[in-house]
Amino acid sequence: MLPHEDAILHASDSKFCFAVSDDEVVLRLRLARGCVPDRVEAVYGGKYEYAERRESAEMKRAFEDGLFAWYTVRLKLSDVRLVYVFRLTYEGRIYYFSEDGLTEDYDFSLSYYNSFQLPYINPIDVLHRVKWMKNTVFYQIFVDRFNIGRRDKDMSYVTVKWGDPVNAHSFAGGDIKGITEKLDYIKSVGANAVYLTPVFKAPSNHKYDIEDYKAIDPAFGTTDDLKELVAQAHARGMYVVLDAVFNHCSSRIMQFRDVLEKGKRSRYFDWFVIHGDRADMQALNYECFASCPYMPKWNTSNPEVADYLTDIALYWIREADIDGWRLDVSDEVSHAFWRKMRLSVKALKPECVLIGENWHDAGSYLAGDQFDSIMNYAFTKAAMDFFAFGKFGAKGMADKLSSLLMRNGDNVNFMMLNLLDSHDTHRFLTRVGGDRRKLLSAFALSVFFTGVPFIYYGTEIAMEGGYDPDCRRTMDWERAAKRGEVFDAIRELAELRRNSDALRDGDIAVRAEGELLIVTRRTERETAVLAVNNTPNAAVFEGESIPPFGYRIQRRWL
Repeated sequence: MLPHEDAILHASDSKFCFAVSDDEVVLRLRLARGCVPDRVEAVYGGKYEYAERRESAEMKRAFEDGLFAWYTVRLKLSDVRLVYVFRLTYEGRIYYFSEDGLTEDYDFSLSYYNSFQLPYINPIDVLHRVKWMKNTVFYQIFVDRFNIGRRDKDMSYVTVKWGDPVNAHSFAGGDIKGITEKLDYIKSVGANAVYLTPVFKAPSNHKYDIEDYKAIDPAFGTTDDLKELVAQAHARGMYVVLDAVFNHCSSRIMQFRDVLEKGKRSRYFDWFVIHGDRADMQALNYECFASCPYMPKWNTSNPEVADYLTDIALYWIREADIDGWRLDVSDEVSHAFWRKMRLSVKALKPECVLIGENWHDAGSYLAGDQFDSIMNYAFTKAAMDFFAFGKFGAKGMADKLSSLLMRNGDNVNFMMLNLLDSHDTHRFLTRVGGDRRKLLSAFALSVFFTGVPFIYYGTEIAMEGGYDPDCRRTMDWERAAKRGEVFDAIRELAELRRNSDALRDGDIAVRAEGELLIVTRRTERETAVLAVNNTPNAAVFEGESIPPFGYRIQRRWL
């Protein structure tokens, strides 16, 4: 029999079988890593003609991790009512894998009982790539700490001098106009999309405790300032993504204040999740973000709340022409709400990207009915384990990256935000002990890995910082004016990402070659290869020397 047959896995209409266009499907079959058949094929055809007429396509062994191997194939269909089984050839014997499991023969005349099927590709169900994302490098800004643009505003709220250490309650004075002034700088880094932490009225410096979703916080500016930022960004071929905080709000928001005053008599009582007849901030008898009584949780199972929050998402698209929403604490919000919001947002602006803040496997949110992608914190953790913590070498990293690619469908993978750090983490440079070689190698990997590279403000000038709030230091503009080798390397890598067909659209292969991690991206026209040497010794790859903790890039055109 086929070895390790208990490891064989496939499920139709899932991450193992998904449409990538209106007439193209990707199939994946999982086998044990130790099982290496001579040939693996998908035997497929139209649902109503399969018994008499079918085709076969060889599947390639595309990815391996510590336990499993994945075989994949992309099929162009003339009939989108797809049925299929798998045929495996091993040591001269043929096996079939269908809904009945692994068998040594298969009766195609009765295939309507036990074949796999994707009964019909309905175009509305296909998760298409947001077109502008494939040419994008993101730049994240913590607004209060980036740049002060309005010097004539009331600065009485500012509590720290620019450049001084900050704490959880510090206000430094950064604003939206300050970002607009620095768009050319951001573009010079190689980025062409900015993601801003929340800009709406809130008492904190981070603004994740929103008290008015339709008002820009006065410390940050006005609605006109936001419109000007977006207009100036668009004029430069850049994009603006805002932060949607729809899991929770501020206890100062009108609806929650009404609940505090009236208890169950409030028309907004069911807009929150309250245990009892009255919300008690001391007893904390209501659901909230983490254990923060000042951030009560919205009840997104309530249709009125869903309508209210969806209206906010649409309002800022209409008002300011923003290009997307990053969805805060998205995994604690109801699936039903995200489905409703997506339909509304995509109807208004189909190319508006929706990016969830899910730190873990988010497959149930990424089936095409909710998010386009997520912030790829699993990639962040893998990069820390490899470059900072030394938990595994090149082979372990290749296995980990391969397994991450198999979590989601291809179009989702192309839109994942491959971040090294953010306002919620240690700065990556600090994690690697200040070693700029490791920082640049990790960023090169984020550029080559399927998805969208992501720069947290200041990374390009080697800013350091520990956990929140230390990771939220003010931008060092004196250092930025000098730029330097880190800046130049990040700009070069970012420009490569935006100008390489292979990095934008190519298939990916990840492997270890000795102690080198090799990532290959390939299209019909171009092959780009990254070799990472995450060791203290020099290495050689295809005749090129790679210094300790360094990398080399090779490109070939066909």
